[in-house]
Amino acid sequence: MNGGDALIQTLENAGVEVCFTNPGTSEMHMVGALDASTIMRPILVLFEGVASGAADGYARMAEKPACTLLHLGPGLSNAMANLHNARRAFSPVINIVGDHAVDHIKFDTPLTSDVKAYASACSHFTHNSRSSELIAEDAAKVAAQAMSKRGQIATLITHADHAWGAASGPAPMPAIKAAEIPGSQTINMIAQTLKDKGSKAILLLSGKGLYGDGLASVGRIYEATGVRIVAESFPARMERGAGTVPLQRMPYFPEDIRAFLSGAETIILVGGKVPTSFFSYEGQESICVPKGTDVVTLTAEDEDIKGSLAALADALGANAPCSKLTPATTIPAQSGKLTLMGIASSVNRHLPEGAIVSDESCTSGGALYPATSGAAKHSWLTLTGGSIGQGLPLAVGAAVACPDQKIICLHGDGGAMYTLQALWTQAREKLDVVTVIFSNRRYCILEIEAMRTGIAKGASPNIKAMTELSNPDLDWVALAKGMGVSATKAETAEEFEAQFKAAIDGKGPYLIEAVIDPVTGVSWAD
Repeated sequence: MNGGDALIQTLENAGVEVCFTNPGTSEMHMVGALDASTIMRPILVLFEGVASGAADGYARMAEKPACTLLHLGPGLSNAMANLHNARRAFSPVINIVGDHAVDHIKFDTPLTSDVKAYASACSHFTHNSRSSELIAEDAAKVAAQAMSKRGQIATLITHADHAWGAASGPAPMPAIKAAEIPGSQTINMIAQTLKDKGSKAILLLSGKGLYGDGLASVGRIYEATGVRIVAESFPARMERGAGTVPLQRMPYFPEDIRAFLSGAETIILVGGKVPTSFFSYEGQESICVPKGTDVVTLTAEDEDIKGSLAALADALGANAPCSKLTPATTIPAQSGKLTLMGIASSVNRHLPEGAIVSDESCTSGGALYPATSGAAKHSWLTLTGGSIGQGLPLAVGAAVACPDQKIICLHGDGGAMYTLQALWTQAREKLDVVTVIFSNRRYCILEIEAMRTGIAKGASPNIKAMTELSNPDLDWVALAKGMGVSATKAETAEEFEAQFKAAIDGKGPYLIEAVIDPVTGVSWAD
């Protein structure tokens, strides 16, 4: 057994079953170990940003880590943007990053870099392998870090000679540091606040407070107190649709956040941050909390959200489940030129029970999100860290984690070009993903921001040149087919209706290019 074998077997024993990989020469002994494995599923991706985004999507739905296998510092740097998003989602991800043999580094060959510096920029925990005999122990330490608290990004840098050298065998896992719940004094104080404030308080939720048992506890608290229950603007995963606890969602733009929070006397943070503007704007305060509104913390970012909410519900004596669940709503079929409402009506009516939506629709999502509030029960995954190009890889990971559930990826055309290679992996792995590309042929959010900041005083040709995706137009049908994914284009509501229904009824990856005019605003209001 060599170090690579020992490392992979250690991760397998820790419950890691999937590796999203784009390896190189320094990782060949890891490739050999994956080839010999009967447990770990290796999935090739054509770009490291797909690997990290897919590992994020897998972790959000499987609630355990996948690993990535990346080639040296440049490979890790390609993965960083979606590791940034995964970090903001508190997704457990294990990165295995190859490096040169220890004695080779001094020669400063072309791919030599400071891998640890790269890793430290995007990881909660970074560790260098120490020897072939200790590499399994190193892997166990990194896996335990990834699984600790709410979930972390943990990176193991593996020197090539440590992977090819002799090893005794896999290593046991050390103790995993579990996320904690706050003390009884904090819980009782929050319970009393809810009793006193009722609907004038907001429970601002993130993480496991937005699905599963955590959301069930939220429903009990809502039933007992009438508190406003609100999801953060960009939740990693939330459960919604007909028959679910009726969550609101924090808006995006700062003036909308301030209006949304108006009238609240207390905001209770559950694993999140004080409501703040996504970007700074000249002449505006960054904090969006209205003056006079108290902000208190039930659960810090790295604490146990699900356990804290259960304890809070118990402290309130809130035993009854939520009775005011989201009602089913149906949007009638549309006709004529395709609009966002035409897309929304089809998605509303044909979204299957248990579907998982990977949403990077940016401006177009302002219509899709509220239109699906009363659709069949589903999960909604969002762009947690704001680094675009996450939606397609996230769908890959969700599809691997949940092969029996339909995945719908709603994606802006500009962001989708960042990680287009994910379509190839969808085709190769025969993943059941329906991708809708909102083809408005521009970075619409940038045009909106240009107007908001006052720099777009007219139809400036330079501003248009920096925000329009035309001349030439992107041909998404051709791009998808070039990656092995069946694809069609819809320009009318009738065409989209037929294509989306067929894609939902079918199996395997399918892409629809939905040709629409640009929208002029973003709103998630239900």
